[in-house]
Amino acid sequence: MRGGSSKGLYFLADDLPADAATRDRVLVAAMGADDRQIDGMGGADPLTSKVAIVSRSSRADADIDYLFVQVLVGEGRVDTTPNCGNMLAGTGPFAIEHGLVPVKGDTTSVHVHMVNSENLCELVIQTPGGAVRYEGDTAISGVPGTAAPIVCNYLDVAGSACGSLFPTGNSRDTVRGVQVTCVDNGMPVVVLRAAELAIGGYESCDELNANGELKRRLEEIRLEIGPKMNLGDVAKKVVPKMCLIAPPRAGGHVSTRTFIPRDCHAAIGVLGAVSVATACITPGSVADGIAIVPPGKSKRFSVEHPSGEFSVELEVGGTPDRPEVLKAGLIRTARLLARGEIFIPSTIWNGTKR
Repeated sequence: MRGGSSKGLYFLADDLPADAATRDRVLVAAMGADDRQIDGMGGADPLTSKVAIVSRSSRADADIDYLFVQVLVGEGRVDTTPNCGNMLAGTGPFAIEHGLVPVKGDTTSVHVHMVNSENLCELVIQTPGGAVRYEGDTAISGVPGTAAPIVCNYLDVAGSACGSLFPTGNSRDTVRGVQVTCVDNGMPVVVLRAAELAIGGYESCDELNANGELKRRLEEIRLEIGPKMNLGDVAKKVVPKMCLIAPPRAGGHVSTRTFIPRDCHAAIGVLGAVSVATACITPGSVADGIAIVPPGKSKRFSVEHPSGEFSVELEVGGTPDRPEVLKAGLIRTARLLARGEIFIPSTIWNGTKR
């Protein structure tokens, strides 16, 4: 399925090995272990090397459990540390298609327990005539054409991976001479001013990926700040994500370039956008003087990225000095692409080959 601006394989949990090590070998084999993923279903890009594992939830406040797995391209391993809000959008339609959740009318609400972070999200899916509607007139950046909207209401995601919204305890820190804001409102992100790293912040992904000095400095900062964000040694993790910001120039509220973890993202992740927007509305963050903050308690915050923009709906409480995001909502779309079987080499099951 395509979920948001990502694409990946969706599995019922019962169809995968219960043993995590065997499961991970199977998923690497399914996607492809090499950097081209020529021997699997992946697309040789982090956005197309993703897996969603779905099951009925044992929690009273959720309909389904969703475990996100990032298969790292060319590394032959997986990471289950982060969430993925794009793949999340596809879990509701997947659950309905597979009978895990009954259709409830013209729209169906699916409460999703995000296993990676123990948080909840409500998905509102169009289901006229008793079936998931995929076609519609909603466009999202990074996806051609239009589709039916899926409303994603994130519930209590602050500190999902790091334990607190601002895991270092500060709205601004200095790491290796560079000012940063570390925030986790569903996704651990380190926000940095592009100008402090001697770039404009509007470069293409190819230009930034070719900038070896920039990538070296970003990785040094990421490795140093990771433990301070309660993430431990992040050398082999895809979080925290590094987001360079600059003043908006396409009608939005901030311009971004995000690295996951060492390559520039063609867009920005769903929960990454929520975390960046949260940093931008917080006084004293590195976004002061860069981001434009909309007025009022209900804010539609537009995050510009290399392939367009991402709008986040924020309900804000707290005080002017310390605003609190009460609710973060946004619109995604999804598309069912294929159903079938994927064949896994027999040696994968006994661990003799990766």
